[in-house]
Amino acid sequence: MYVFVSAASTCSADARVEEAHNKSHPFCHFFCLTFNPIISPSPAAASKGKVARCYTGPLDSAPAKAMAKCDPRAPFVMHCVKLYAATDGQSFSAFGRIYSGVIKPGDRVKVLGEAFSPDDDEDMALATVSAVSIPRGRRRTDVSMARAGNWVMLDGIDANIAKTATIVSADSGSFGDSPDEEDGIQIFAPLKFPQAGGEAVMKLAVEPLNPSELPKMVEGLRRVTKSYPMARTRVEESGEHVLFGTGELYLDCVMHDLRHVFSDIEVKIADPVVAFRETVVETSSLKCFAETANKRNKLTMIAEPLDDGLAEQLEAGKVNLNWDKKKLGRFFQTKYEWDLLSSRSVWAFGSSPTHGTNILMDDTLPSEVDKSTLNMCKSSIVQGFQWATREGPLCEEPVRATKLKILDAVLADKPIHRGGGQVIPTARKTVHSSLLTATPRLMEPVYRVQMQCPGDVVDAIQPVLAKRRGHIVQDKPIPGSPLYSVKAFLPVIDSFGFETDIRTFTQGQAMVYSVFDHWAVVPGDPMDRSIVLHPLEPSPPQHLAREFLVKTRRRKGLSEDVTITKFFDQAMRDQLAEDAMQDF
Repeated sequence: MYVFVSAASTCSADARVEEAHNKSHPFCHFFCLTFNPIISPSPAAASKGKVARCYTGPLDSAPAKAMAKCDPRAPFVMHCVKLYAATDGQSFSAFGRIYSGVIKPGDRVKVLGEAFSPDDDEDMALATVSAVSIPRGRRRTDVSMARAGNWVMLDGIDANIAKTATIVSADSGSFGDSPDEEDGIQIFAPLKFPQAGGEAVMKLAVEPLNPSELPKMVEGLRRVTKSYPMARTRVEESGEHVLFGTGELYLDCVMHDLRHVFSDIEVKIADPVVAFRETVVETSSLKCFAETANKRNKLTMIAEPLDDGLAEQLEAGKVNLNWDKKKLGRFFQTKYEWDLLSSRSVWAFGSSPTHGTNILMDDTLPSEVDKSTLNMCKSSIVQGFQWATREGPLCEEPVRATKLKILDAVLADKPIHRGGGQVIPTARKTVHSSLLTATPRLMEPVYRVQMQCPGDVVDAIQPVLAKRRGHIVQDKPIPGSPLYSVKAFLPVIDSFGFETDIRTFTQGQAMVYSVFDHWAVVPGDPMDRSIVLHPLEPSPPQHLAREFLVKTRRRKGLSEDVTITKFFDQAMRDQLAEDAMQDF
């Protein structure tokens, strides 16, 4: 005999188990002792912790309090965490948990996307729920109503959901006691996957075999990104559609679904490549400046590398610019030994405003720069900085782990002469020139590879890794078994076919698991024009950065080399020429 207890009726579970126990069934005593602690907590207990971790709004607000209590009388709020495709691949069911209120088929709801905020409601749409169901393994049970605390699937609202969303009732009204009080509902934070690497670093360029089927492929790519949480797509300036995934098997599954489930067309693919990052390893060799097109404004900056570990802290969201200045200053002072002035002059993160791995700082002095005028142009300078860090100067890949300092700013007196159209491109050009004079380098993603194999084949793994620029960092026996656990690091760009090679060299005795671990600087100088690349020949390690730069620029339809005149003003070029003559 098996006893099943519904999640929606945990309040009476103890009574039913006690009743079954009184009937002296031999299994019931075991069930009471083993499973009773699991079913005792109420849905509100779990909901309270979830809201505290994932809700982006204030926890003392009326919506947060109602969701923490799973109040069915409050307006409807649901966090959609996954989209499940229908059998025909044309529509999706939104799976999530109801935190407050009640939902019924036919109800009108607001779909708040991942970019929604109370100040900017552009990522918001209205939809009508066509069906409500409870998932039951392979099947689902349609219901006429679902209350707070339940996991449900909603149909008919998927058109405006990219990956996750917060669903609220369209006529939610107020969460407070007063009907005139503004509810101020905010969204649940988008999901992150740190255990899976947190980032899709492998790229695949796709193209329909028949050019007339391009709209079908684009729609299929949109559905793929809905179905796969870590997959994302991008259209390069060259016009190619790029699909991002976490690895070979992941992209194989994505391409199968794209061809046979979501679009039903034949798709051509290019050789897979990886995403790179751009960084600097030294401070800018000179103060870089640029003038606006009207010659009335001038910005001066330098670039330097970030402190070790700070980029990872920023990426994980451990630092928030909304903190008060004292708390923000204390963080940088105590953990990274910044001085008080620097720690309180952080303007923005880039390229993401919340999780960017680059920092823009105002390092100007009040005696030299009019701070009030500079603050009026702050938003334009920040936009130019984030644009520049989103597309770096080397090969238009995102910039990582850099600190940009504004050293001087000459701004026009009249606001019409220092508008966004003048300042934003100039800020971008200044950031790029600062990066190019700070010894720029490329960064590549690195997998953490974990293998299980018998001890006598560990030696056979090392040569395979060495050929692919990988190395073993740990191997130890697994207690209670004849197997060894081997941990290694392997560059993603050299990982294609690695699992097949390992199985070949170990006669199938090794099991391989790989996940993105960190970014590492590619050996060599990508700006070294003296390096000659030979086609169809492997490059030595010190030539890799140059090879990656040239091939990436070719693939994106850019000129083969970085054009310095594109980023440096004439005055900057003259100064560089003078410095070169002095060094000579």
